[in-house]
Amino acid sequence: MKRSLLALTLLAALPFAASAAEGVSYSYVEGGYVQTDLENTGTNDDADGFAIRGSGALTPNFHLFGDYSNQEVDGAGFDFDQWRIGVGYNQEISPKLDLVTRAAYEKFDAGSGLDFDGYSVEAGVRGALTPMLEGYALAGYEDGDEFDGDFYGRVGAQVKFSPTWGLNGEVKFADGDAQYFVGPRISF
Repeated sequence: MKRSLLALTLLAALPFAASAAEGVSYSYVEGGYVQTDLENTGTNDDADGFAIRGSGALTPNFHLFGDYSNQEVDGAGFDFDQWRIGVGYNQEISPKLDLVTRAAYEKFDAGSGLDFDGYSVEAGVRGALTPMLEGYALAGYEDGDEFDGDFYGRVGAQVKFSPTWGLNGEVKFADGDAQYFVGPRISF
C-alpha cells in the first residue's frame, strides 16, 4: 500500500519535475528606454519613454510577468501608458533551450477616454546561447475591444555581466510598426 501511494505521488509530481533551461531565469526585474515607430498610423511621429518589466517564477515551469511603459508622442504633446500582465509556461526542450508560451491581459490608455483593453498570446523559444548571452524569439497574436487583432513577432537578447546583472534589448514588430526596448536586467 505504501509503495502504491509513493508511486502515485511521484507520478503526480512528474509534470512539475521539469525545470527551466540551464542559464535561463524567469525571475527578473528590468527597466529602460522604450521607443515606438508610428509610421503605419499615418504620422511620421515616434513615441518614446521608459518601461519597467518583470517576471517571477512560481514553479520551475510557470511564471507571472508584467510590463508597464509610458511614452510621449513626438510633436503631438500627449503621452500614453501601456500595461500587460500575464502567466507563462516554459518547457525545457534541450539543456539550454526552452519552449515558452504566454497569455496576458493588455491595456492601452492615452487619457481623454482613449483607452483599450485586450489580450495577447505568444509562443516561441528562449535559451542560453553562451554562458554570457541569452536570446529569445516569440510569435504572438493580440486583440482587443477597440482594435482589430494583429500578429506580431518579438526577438531579444540579454548580455550577462554576471549571473545577476545583464543588459537586455528587444524589438517587437507588429502591423508595420516596431517597438524597441533596451535596459539593465537584475535576475534572481
